Amino acid sequence: MDQFEIEGPCRVAGTVRVSGAKNAVLPLMAATLLARGESRIHNVPDLRDTRTMASVLETLGAKTRREGDSLIVDTSRAEGTEAPYELVKTMRASIYVLGPLLAARRQARVSLPGGCAWGPRPVDLHLKGMEALGASIELDAGYIVASASRGLRGCEITFDPSSVGATANVLMAAVLARGTTVLENAAREPEVTQLAEALVCMGATIDGIGTTTLTVEGVEVLEPMDIRVIPDRIEAGTFLAAAAMLRSKLVVEDVRADHLTSTISALRECGCAVTDQGDSIEIDGSQAAEPFNIVTRPFPGFATDMQAQMMAVACGLDGISVLRDTIYPDRFTHVAELRRLGADIRLDGNSAVVRGVARLRGAEVMATDLRASAALIIAGLAAEGSTRLHRVYHIDRGYERIEEKLRAIGAKIRRVPGPPTP
Repeated sequence: MDQFEIEGPCRVAGTVRVSGAKNAVLPLMAATLLARGESRIHNVPDLRDTRTMASVLETLGAKTRREGDSLIVDTSRAEGTEAPYELVKTMRASIYVLGPLLAARRQARVSLPGGCAWGPRPVDLHLKGMEALGASIELDAGYIVASASRGLRGCEITFDPSSVGATANVLMAAVLARGTTVLENAAREPEVTQLAEALVCMGATIDGIGTTTLTVEGVEVLEPMDIRVIPDRIEAGTFLAAAAMLRSKLVVEDVRADHLTSTISALRECGCAVTDQGDSIEIDGSQAAEPFNIVTRPFPGFATDMQAQMMAVACGLDGISVLRDTIYPDRFTHVAELRRLGADIRLDGNSAVVRGVARLRGAEVMATDLRASAALIIAGLAAEGSTRLHRVYHIDRGYERIEEKLRAIGAKIRRVPGPPTP
């Protein structure tokens, strides 16, 4: 397994470009199954997760190829209905094929998903939504076995709680269902909004895009998509957090500031100067010193996917910061690893109380999930001495060549092969 060797403390400077959003492209890739023919998706990041999803689509009979940063998916002969364990176990987002398969093929056999090893994130809302649309659902030897021999039918569904994954999956199923489907308390994250917009471009009829109520009028057939993936707001937020942690000035290019309002607010609260320049954001973290409090909420609230990175920032501030995660209350596996670097963090239920320290010191740490990996990189760059980050395959799931981007702006980080697995 590869590892990262990091030398700190350091500063970063210059410009860094953000890739396409992982959390947007994966449901878009699944949605190609709703139409026959060749779909084109542009600004696709080259990630472990996008490669895994491409493999899932190929297992279902689709043909995929890359042309630069564009992904072409040909579903002309995609007749398969089973997403196997060998692929799905590595990525939770593989469950996104459930809705399109039910809608377009009227049956599906999808392995229960895997992915980041933290906390229970059940697929109950996905399954309840499919059942409400008229599907028959059974669990068999670790697989979701679903069928709708007469097709899906419209209904009213209220998500409790709001769920990005379930909203996207049920939305994809509903666009080919007979009649009207109303989704209440739907997620309105930018990635869901882009999916809805893509479905409309394919011929779907959806009202309320960008709100918590989506009304879908089912259609009989959809056309292939041609769409550009939105910038990754979590990657952008990670680079902004790094500038704050390293007391540096940085320009982050190819971003949507309206997707980052809560992150920008938190950075300003701790003393950073953040300027929206249209398709780029400039941050001056040289004055970052003040502690802050954040509570994760559904969009447009503070993203749970930025909680770990901002916790790293809090470790270097003067005073006590409190971070409370209401989305995933046990998403704190990075706390123990940050403590190895010298952080002073106390857990209290679903809150982390962080007392800033004068300095962090390099150590051997282990990535436990995707966003924890990013937090540990940020902290390692600020720590005195050498930090070795193990299990970097986690970060390869969601950040495109992050070590190369960081080196280009002055960070001392390199990928090295780890010892062979016994």
